[in-house]
Amino acid sequence: MSIDLYDASIPVFLRYLDRLDGLVLAAESHANAHLIDVSNILRASIAPDMLPFETQVAIACNFALRACFPLVGKPIPPYGEFPTTAHGLHQRIAYVVGLLRTIGADEFEGREADVLESQAGNALVALKAPEFLLQYALPNFFFHVTVAYAILRGQGVAIGKEHFDGFHAYVPGA
Repeated sequence: MSIDLYDASIPVFLRYLDRLDGLVLAAESHANAHLIDVSNILRASIAPDMLPFETQVAIACNFALRACFPLVGKPIPPYGEFPTTAHGLHQRIAYVVGLLRTIGADEFEGREADVLESQAGNALVALKAPEFLLQYALPNFFFHVTVAYAILRGQGVAIGKEHFDGFHAYVPGA
């Protein structure tokens, strides 16, 4: 069985970048409703040795670029410089979405045997394109999106699974 690298990457990253943007909106709404400075939420982390929400969002965005551009044999574009504000996070997400939309499905054709390399902390990862995407890039992207979600939950932001994936629906208060 072969995998369509486009279908397993671009639409997935676009969907969950949109979900991530919704998490930033939820942080803003929570801050406004509770009369707190949103920057306190953006700087929050799960544990003292973990990165804050704002950095989790930035790394998730970067992983989308680190995955998709090498998959089509293109250099990773600059991540961009954005303020560590809610507005800056929205801008960062929009920037990445715009870049991903420049990659066509046809650019993925015939790239399954490509070996892609990426720095993973102090380790160098070298994997064929399908394994790179499915075993390395997507799990790392989702790790950072999930941690961003968990930080918001820990800060009391009223979000649930439906905010994470956009598929679930629950009766309010049930």
